[in-house]
Amino acid sequence: MNIIISNKIDKPIYQQINDQIKIQIIKGILKKDEALPGMRSLASDLKVSLITTKRAYKDLEEEGYIYTVPGKGSFVAPLNKDYVYEEALKKIEDYFEEAIIAARSINLSKNEILEILENLLES
Repeated sequence: MNIIISNKIDKPIYQQINDQIKIQIIKGILKKDEALPGMRSLASDLKVSLITTKRAYKDLEEEGYIYTVPGKGSFVAPLNKDYVYEEALKKIEDYFEEAIIAARSINLSKNEILEILENLLES
């Protein structure tokens, strides 16, 4: 498992770990029932606090991406494609909502907003 931590982006380290593991699960790099590194081992490898890796694993488990077997470790959960789709759709809607708020703050019309979106889609 490959995880790269950056102190240059405005995202907590636990979230960076969480996001990168999710991407590897969704892309099939990490397979169903595959063992993840232990929390202590991952913390040591990434040179971060154990609390940080615990938080990332806890969030991943709550989101249904991994499961934990006491005494055995954490493993990749079966991928729920409907959940992943809905989660991505919600994220896209949130981004659009932020963009619309920004556009309205400078009085862009609906047509101007749609023109920007069309230009982005074509590039």
